[in-house]
Amino acid sequence: MPRAANPTARALLALEAIQNTPGITAQQLGERLGVTERAARRYVGTLREADLPIESTTGPYGGYRVGRGLRLAPLMLSPAESLGLVMAALEGHRAAAEPSDPVGAAIAKLVRVLPRELAEPVRSTWERTAAPSIRPQLDPDLTSRLVLACAAGRRLRLDYRIGEKTREMEVDPWAVVLRHSRWYLLCWSHTAGAQRVLRADRIDEIHALPTVFDPPDDLDALTALEDHLAQGWEHEVEVIIDAPVEQARYWVRRSLGSLEPVGDSQSRLRATTNTPDWFARQLATIEVPWRVVGSEPLRQAVRELGRQLGESAG
Repeated sequence: MPRAANPTARALLALEAIQNTPGITAQQLGERLGVTERAARRYVGTLREADLPIESTTGPYGGYRVGRGLRLAPLMLSPAESLGLVMAALEGHRAAAEPSDPVGAAIAKLVRVLPRELAEPVRSTWERTAAPSIRPQLDPDLTSRLVLACAAGRRLRLDYRIGEKTREMEVDPWAVVLRHSRWYLLCWSHTAGAQRVLRADRIDEIHALPTVFDPPDDLDALTALEDHLAQGWEHEVEVIIDAPVEQARYWVRRSLGSLEPVGDSQSRLRATTNTPDWFARQLATIEVPWRVVGSEPLRQAVRELGRQLGESAG
């Protein structure tokens, strides 16, 4: 937990921890809050002074739980909203079908607080979803820490897997971005001295450093991510498209490359690629005339694609 957290914030976090972990001890609560056991007991006292029913549990170590009478703001969801939320979670994260999964545990909490007429259809949909045979590699806890570091402007030291090797990097995390079902960290790497895009599922460990930073002004994280992914590959590409930039953008997504105007009626596509065959297939979707003016490997790939299409026509 950040050292700058004030007593009120810690008291609220203590309430959340006691709600989520009935029987939590003062020592465990202190570890959760980043304070001593004695300080944790003081925060429990603060909650009790606010007339919140925090009860002590019996046993060899003792602990705390929320007693009866705690009134929280109701969560108001329509049938379509509640079921739609569960469907979206299951579609994007199939492991949510398992109660042991963090997303699955969140769905279980939602089901418990919903009225019976809403809970039953949600529960049946959830329980009838087949769990995946392989768990997703992305760690929700690590990802949430990345998001918090971005929000706090806190520099990180992290271990990043590249092939079979692990590299230690020091970065300023700017944003965590979801693109095509994959999570990325957009950051400035002090190790490389350049902007970098890291796959979140390849980050093994992160450690928050005391250094803070300000992200770039007017940062458009998704645009910056797509621009970065379009550059830095082996073969340079230059293509002239017989359409203005506004029209060409309909077929050429930003991650494919950058577009610039050529007069009033044409556009120039600049990009890089490691796979000319794949790039040629992307160009084939453009519904106006175009021609390759740079990159011999791409010219060869376009010719081969044309030959294959011609043979397919019979």
